[in-house]
Amino acid sequence: MERRHGWARPRRPGGFTLIEQIIALAVVAALACLASPALGHLAARTQLQTAQADLLAALQQARGQAVRTGRRTMLCPSHDGRRCADDVHWEDGWLLGHYRSDQADRLDGAPGTIAGGYDRLTILSTDGRRRIHFQGDGSAGGSNARFTLCRHGRAESALTVTVANSGRIYGAQASAEQAQRCAQGG
Repeated sequence: MERRHGWARPRRPGGFTLIEQIIALAVVAALACLASPALGHLAARTQLQTAQADLLAALQQARGQAVRTGRRTMLCPSHDGRRCADDVHWEDGWLLGHYRSDQADRLDGAPGTIAGGYDRLTILSTDGRRRIHFQGDGSAGGSNARFTLCRHGRAESALTVTVANSGRIYGAQASAEQAQRCAQGG
C-alpha cells in the first residue's frame, strides 16, 4: 500500500456563501418585480368577476323569490345596509325584499338579503333604473336594465349584467362606450 505524503485538500463545508445567498435573493427580487403587475391585474380582474357573479346571484335570487312566493320583489342599491338609496351607484351594496303594493319604492319590512360593498369598483345601473322589480311571474317591470361594472377610473375589463323585461338575467363584457361611461363614474 502506497502512502501519500503532502497536504490533503481541505473539504469545503456544506451550505451557501453569503455572496451566493445575495445573488439568489437578487434573482428572486427581480422575478417578483416582473410578476407583481400581472398578479395585481389578476386580483383586480377577479374582484370584478366576483362582483358580477354576486350581482347575478342577487338578481336570480330576487326573481326566484318573486316566483316562489307570488309576491313582487325588489332589488335596490343601499349605502347604509338599511334603506334603499335613490341612486344609480350600486357599489356600496344592495338590499333585496318584497315591496309594498302602495309604495313600489319601499321594502315591506326588513330586507331579506343585504350585500356588502365593493372597494375600488364602480357599479352603475341604467339611468332611470334605480330599482329592479320582479313580478310574481318572474318578469321584470319597466324597461330592460343594465349594470356596468368597472374599476374606479378604468375602462379596461369592464363587465355588464343585463335584466330583460322577460326576467332573463345574463352577464357579458361591456362595450367600449359602456366601459368609458362606467370609468367616468356615470
